[in-house]
Amino acid sequence: MNFDFQDFLSFNKMITPTIIKIIFYIGVGISVLMGLFQIIAGVASNFGGGLQVIMGLITLVVGPLFVRIYCELLILFFKMHESLNRINKNLEAAEYEE
Repeated sequence: MNFDFQDFLSFNKMITPTIIKIIFYIGVGISVLMGLFQIIAGVASNFGGGLQVIMGLITLVVGPLFVRIYCELLILFFKMHESLNRINKNLEAAEYEE
């Protein structure tokens, strides 16, 4: 895949999908850290720590899942944009052939 600076300047080439992948890894890392902090705080707590440990375990499992779903939805919009651009270019090429 070639990099065309003109496409970049005219916003035909999107860089956000790459950034979304980085955001995904950061989001998963934050979810795991928050889950671990909740578990540690629950274990260190004298009262009511059991619920916090359970919430920490849920955060460890569900947090990365929600981050993944959110990032996939964002990437879906960019995939749709790329497909529409490809269709548009094909239609323009077909018009020139006629």
